[in-house]
Amino acid sequence: MISTMAGSSHRITLGPLVAAIDQGTSSTRFLVFNSKTAELLSHHQVEIKQSFPKEGWVEEDPKEILQSVYECMERTCEKLTQLNIDISNIKAIGVTNQRETTLVWDKETGEPLYNAIVWLDLRTQSTVESLINKTPGRNKNHLKHKTGLPISTYFSAVKLRWLMDNVEEVHKAVVSHRAMFGTVDSWLIWCLTGGKSGGVHCTDVTNASRTMLFNIHTMDWDPELCKYFGIPMEILPRVRSSSEIYGLVCLGDQSAALVGQMCFQDGQAKNTYGTGCFLLRNTGPKPVMSDHGLLTTVAYKLGRDKPACYALEGSVAIAGAVVRWLQDNLGIIGSSKELETLAASVGTSYGCYFVPAFSGLYAPYWEPSARGVICGLTQFTNKSHLAFAALEAVCFQTREILDAMNQDSGIPLTQLQVDGGMTSNRLLMQLQADILCIPVVKPSMPETTALGAAMAAGAAEGVSVWSLNPDDLSEVTSEKFEPQINTEESEFRYARWKKAVQKSMNWETTELPLNGNGESSIFSSAPLGFYIMGSMLMLIGANYIAGHN
Repeated sequence: MISTMAGSSHRITLGPLVAAIDQGTSSTRFLVFNSKTAELLSHHQVEIKQSFPKEGWVEEDPKEILQSVYECMERTCEKLTQLNIDISNIKAIGVTNQRETTLVWDKETGEPLYNAIVWLDLRTQSTVESLINKTPGRNKNHLKHKTGLPISTYFSAVKLRWLMDNVEEVHKAVVSHRAMFGTVDSWLIWCLTGGKSGGVHCTDVTNASRTMLFNIHTMDWDPELCKYFGIPMEILPRVRSSSEIYGLVCLGDQSAALVGQMCFQDGQAKNTYGTGCFLLRNTGPKPVMSDHGLLTTVAYKLGRDKPACYALEGSVAIAGAVVRWLQDNLGIIGSSKELETLAASVGTSYGCYFVPAFSGLYAPYWEPSARGVICGLTQFTNKSHLAFAALEAVCFQTREILDAMNQDSGIPLTQLQVDGGMTSNRLLMQLQADILCIPVVKPSMPETTALGAAMAAGAAEGVSVWSLNPDDLSEVTSEKFEPQINTEESEFRYARWKKAVQKSMNWETTELPLNGNGESSIFSSAPLGFYIMGSMLMLIGANYIAGHN
């Protein structure tokens, strides 16, 4: 570190700095790193409000998201100035964002035409069911050969289709060629680079690959996929690499974490514990299609002329979100730290298993009709056991996708690198090692998602203040959690979890059985119909016999 004197102000010169906007599902952060040491110098965080207008619907205000970015940038720069760090040394800003969350705005007014529909949202379940029913053999993987994805409520195309069909303002804007579609990265970059006065409408390959409109082989929007969903290509952002100058650079959050964890080699993997849980394994320059319910996605493309790298991904909808549910909906904890204390006080779920399928089940099942269940309750069960079961649920879901990943690759992982907000929970990390039966490795600096976006920004051609050469990357200190229970106990608990998962399946359906008048009928259930008809016949028979006596 070199200190210099500038007039009367003692400003510290650290060499080039690189910043990252980390716009997640529950909060926005702005972080500034030293590009030579990867040290986090300062950051600021603002929570984002989520609204739930109807059951299964999850929305966020695009203007609030944008304002939170401005606030985080201003506060972080104030903190740096207080530390006497020269903010003019920030040479690039990367963007990492919640993927799949869908926005449409008016390019002439700059105004959002509806709230952002969050990736967790389930309103498109009936759309998904009708799309699957129209495919040959009712196959949810009908588009997987092009997209790497199953047809699911999770991805952007069906959310965009819903907006076009159900929001008059969106429909009118599309017809009059005023509409712009994007995930959160596109909205932020467009606004931050000028908005209606010449803002850049773009996305990167990692975000594009989560829309179901992007061909992961040609690395561009696919006309046939757009036609399949009835989406005009003119509203789509231009697709760029993950590391180049376009005013700002961007990287989908899970891909950014893969870069931040230095997973540049084929076979390296990381698991991020945020609102959801996302396990990505680098598969190198060729996409690998999963036979076990995983997604094939673009990991990164670190330069306009650089090859794309692909990953297998296992996505879990509810991880950190279960903590928020226990806090906001049930009121049994006041903070996430309290969850760890409560769970640690008993050290067991006492046979209680919690499947938090609030948004259906994602990988490896892709079962939108599943709903949350709590199994194995007894009179002895209390809130501490439920807290422990909630933490175990995160670990069991990770075990399911890790098993699928090992089956697809044929080479089992020998340890798991982890990051994200929930990794501060030491009990969770130990439980994860116990349930996986392999060590869990947590970096001492958990902000690897933002670090990855900063690295991609700093390495962009024309910026070039951050080397991604493996020999130049800073050594990351970490903590390792070793398994502490025997394999037999781990397997027994996992088998019980799988049994609980089966109980959560096929709970919800959008198709009610109807009678001839278009109304649901009790006779549409064959066993119930036979029972009622049989009872009526017995009564008629009894009356007949009574009348002849």
